[in-house]
Amino acid sequence: MVEITRLLLGVLIALFHRPIAKKMMQQERAIDTYFRQRGISLPTPPSDTTAQNLYFLIGIFICLLEAGRIWISL
Repeated sequence: MVEITRLLLGVLIALFHRPIAKKMMQQERAIDTYFRQRGISLPTPPSDTTAQNLYFLIGIFICLLEAGRIWISL
């Protein structure tokens, strides 16, 4: 049951990677602005496209990993 749940989580991350990336990048930019106003220089946040690709790859990786675990356990 846990493997199926993880597989579905990976599918959901892969399907909704754009809204997830958009929300996370809004938060990342707010944190970056907060620290820059206080004189702490951090590396610039990645672009929206990079974040979207990253979340899509994370979702696909989780799907493949859990599909492999399910296959081996059968």
